[in-house]
Amino acid sequence: MNKHTRLIVSLLFIGIIVLAVAITRFYSRTEKSAVSSGSQTVIEKRLNFDSYGNRAFQNSDGLVGIIDGNDRVIVSPEWQSIKFTNNKDRCIASKRIRGNELFGCIDYEGNIVVPFVYSKIDLKSSAERVFYIADTADKKSSVVYNSDFTPCFSRAWDSCEYENGELTVTAGSGTYTYIVKNSVFIFKKATVNGNVLDLPYTVEVNASGLTVPMIEKISKNVGKYIEFAYQRDEQAAEKLLSEMDISSKTDFSVLFPNEKKVTSKKLLGLSDITVTSAPSSGKLPQYMVTLKALTGITYKNEENKPKRLKGEYEAVIMFTGTSEDDFKAVSGSFLKDKPDYPAPAPESQPDTQPETGPQIN
Repeated sequence: MNKHTRLIVSLLFIGIIVLAVAITRFYSRTEKSAVSSGSQTVIEKRLNFDSYGNRAFQNSDGLVGIIDGNDRVIVSPEWQSIKFTNNKDRCIASKRIRGNELFGCIDYEGNIVVPFVYSKIDLKSSAERVFYIADTADKKSSVVYNSDFTPCFSRAWDSCEYENGELTVTAGSGTYTYIVKNSVFIFKKATVNGNVLDLPYTVEVNASGLTVPMIEKISKNVGKYIEFAYQRDEQAAEKLLSEMDISSKTDFSVLFPNEKKVTSKKLLGLSDITVTSAPSSGKLPQYMVTLKALTGITYKNEENKPKRLKGEYEAVIMFTGTSEDDFKAVSGSFLKDKPDYPAPAPESQPDTQPETGPQIN
């Protein structure tokens, strides 16, 4: 995803939130106009209150609003529930829309600031930060809001969980963990699943400075490089390289590129795929991906007979960049230039009779 596309996605995300707010306001005003505006508000029951003297109340219809310290109505009773937050200008409220109770956020004038599209909005707090996780009504995505109810990320997640000071989110085939520290979310680690040559693989990321789009690029290019490394057709191999985000084709090599005795190679499994920070001599940071590839090989022995063997071979793929726009793979190769052939059998020695001296009678 380039910079222009990412900008469009971010604007669409913001646009969806704004549109949802507008739709909710429409239904809110429509339902509100159906209620007699001339009737006087009756405070049937006083409910929870905030630290500024404002209080939620329930009218005779069971709907909830807000009154100030002088019992003046500042938010009309049109909500199923209202929960005060640590933000003096924001409340979590629920409203029945088309038969479903949905949650959103309003200010103290009854204006909708977070759309009523969520099945729940849960407070998550620590000594470092207060934030909220909102799950959509279809249970297919979640949005993380800060204490001002502004989205913390420019995207919705498939799921969000917060425990012991760590926020774990999922998106597609990836799971990302952030530490809540100094009032910000600090990336800690990620796990991304992929599939290549009909085999699954998992990339473990433990390097700082990477964003979700950069990690997704790493996972995609790992799969493309492995497919390239086991490809025997040169045109197909060139096509795979052209599909990767790379700086130069000359710095990528297949598995055992100069080993003429190998007649076939088949990937049997991938393991220990890790991403770590690597020393950089330039201005851009570097990241190193290491992996182990279990491989089945057919080769010709000294007698030109086909033999098979199985071994695990390590590869290294290097990446560099500071953002999704300039992030590229710069090299990729396997550490060994030939298979681990079995040691040749020792040559057999001809049987010889021990020498004996002359017999003395």
